Amino acid sequence: MIFLVFPLILILVYAFNGNTGMGLENYSFSFSNFQRFFEPLYLKILFVSLGVALLSTIVCLLVGYPVAYIISRLSSKWRDSLILLFVIPMWMNFLLRTYAWLTLLGNNGLINKFLALFGVAPLNIMYNMKAIMIGMVYNFLPFMVLPIYTNLLKMDKSLIDAAKDLGANDFKVFLKVILPLSLPGVYTGITMVFIPAISTFIIPNLLGGNKFYLIGNLIEQQFTFTGNWAFGSAISMVLIIIMLIFLAGSNKSSKEKNKVKSGSSGGGLW
Repeated sequence: MIFLVFPLILILVYAFNGNTGMGLENYSFSFSNFQRFFEPLYLKILFVSLGVALLSTIVCLLVGYPVAYIISRLSSKWRDSLILLFVIPMWMNFLLRTYAWLTLLGNNGLINKFLALFGVAPLNIMYNMKAIMIGMVYNFLPFMVLPIYTNLLKMDKSLIDAAKDLGANDFKVFLKVILPLSLPGVYTGITMVFIPAISTFIIPNLLGGNKFYLIGNLIEQQFTFTGNWAFGSAISMVLIIIMLIFLAGSNKSSKEKNKVKSGSSGGGLW
């Protein structure tokens, strides 16, 4: 109640405050903060943030699923060691992990110095959308790999053996057995990547050089620089609603998939 419910109620109260500032003195109920957010400028920031979060989620899925699948099929010795490589960076502070990319992506960074050894001109991969995407994929990839890996690891291997006994090749086994059974992990990974990606502000600030303004940056500005807590709370409420809609859609898709699988379990797989 203290750490979850009360802060949300406080944000909700601030969101409907018609007076700007950091306090609730002279509180006046108003929808003006929400009306202001739906101006073209702020809607553009929202759509850009949604696009960046969606793109980073897709990249994490395209990279994370094959990695999780390959690791899950290794022996326990290699499997545990490789998963540990994904977990160890998460032990460090998020800000420090992002700062590390400044030394890697800069014009005089390690990547460009390495390419210079082969006569390649310095790449412009700093303070642009490329750097932001690299930072997002790096920071959020473990949240995609771990749930998919866990789901694949818990999969009943006898189902794979049964599919092969019934004449299915490796591709059909993956398509008909492994992929459908791993979808709960995929849904969890998508949720765990998309939600922090849409609200992050550290990565655009550091790797984007403040050139790209996402919804997380807008909220941070209202609370730390502008001092307009009411407008910042209104933006936060809109973001919370978007996240709840996304979670509801993800849960609904997962339930529908489970119904389809349970309904078709009595028929032939091939």
